[in-house]
Order: sequence, then structure tokens, then C-alpha cells
Amino acid sequence: MLVIAAPGQGAQTPGFLSDWLKIDSFADRLTWLSAVVGLDLAHFGTEADAETIRDTAIAQPLLVASALAVAHELFPQSAHGCGTADIVAGHSVGEIGAAALTGAINPEAAMVFVRERGQGMAAASAVQPTGMSAIVGGKPDEVLAAIDAAGLTAANYNGSGQVVAAGTLPQLQALADNAPARARVIPLSVAGAFHT
Repeated sequence: MLVIAAPGQGAQTPGFLSDWLKIDSFADRLTWLSAVVGLDLAHFGTEADAETIRDTAIAQPLLVASALAVAHELFPQSAHGCGTADIVAGHSVGEIGAAALTGAINPEAAMVFVRERGQGMAAASAVQPTGMSAIVGGKPDEVLAAIDAAGLTAANYNGSGQVVAAGTLPQLQALADNAPARARVIPLSVAGAFHT
């Protein structure tokens, strides 16, 4: 079984597109997608620092464009980029890339939508500093109780043993300072309390 999974925010790292951009067809596709959204995605994927690409107005179009361009390199004969995949899925903003890879929406529409989504979420996140942290391990009831005690929202259930909490930065720090037994609290590289 072949599954294509398009990543969500936090997957981007400085320079993550450097090797991909050595491939002419990838660079051409990224240039085209950059023009659609009016951003220099090649710059953000190669030269920008971690803080710059954490900005959701940049991260979201960057990740969707990356998913589309990478899939087309892996499956160049596919009309939409998903090749012979049995399942195409996306995590959070990756759902937009997945929708385009299956042909549910075209790449241009996906990029315009993700640009608007990213800008709107960036504006909402600028009102008050917020973020997200993954809680890995611990007993589920104790993890949820700790999230609640800190005044946070359980934003994502990413499978057995991982819950993502979202809220204000002081609330996230309180959770980290009072982590549930046998659990790690890992701050995520996102610009807001998304999924709340």
C-alpha cells in the first residue's frame, strides 16, 4: 500500500528545499507556485531562518507548494501528483496539499486558498502570543487533566501517546512546568494556538 502524507506546520526547517531546488523541474514548479501566491518560496525554503518560516503566512504556502512540487517529482506521469497512491492524506494545512494532489482542487486554487488562510491565521495569532506543545507519553486521563488545569485546549489527538495542547504562551509554560508523569512536553514550531 502506498500512502502520500502532506505535512502540517512545524515540518519546515531552514534550508529544507535546498537539495530539491537543484532539480530544474522542481525549481520551475516552485517558481510557478510562488508566482501564484506572490511569495519567493525558493528563498523561504533555502535561505530564511527558522523564525521567518514559522510565520504562518509564510509556512502554510511554503508547505503546500513543497508537497505539490515534491509529489510531482516522485510521480511525474501522474495528472495530479499522487501517482498510484492508495491513500493521500494531509496533516492540518497538509490537507490542502492532499486535496490538490488528488485533483479535488487545482494547484492554483490550493495556493490562493492557503495564502488567504495563512494570512488570516497570522492576523488572528498576532492578537495575543499563543502556541502549541505536543505531550508525548503519560496516561491519557492525566495528560488531559494537566491540559485542562493549565487552561489549555486539547487541539489534536495524534494517535496513541500524543496529544497537542494549544493556548497562550504562559499557559503552555505552566503545562511544561507541571508536566504529567511519564510525559514529555515539546513546544511546536508554530505561530499560534491552531485547531482551537
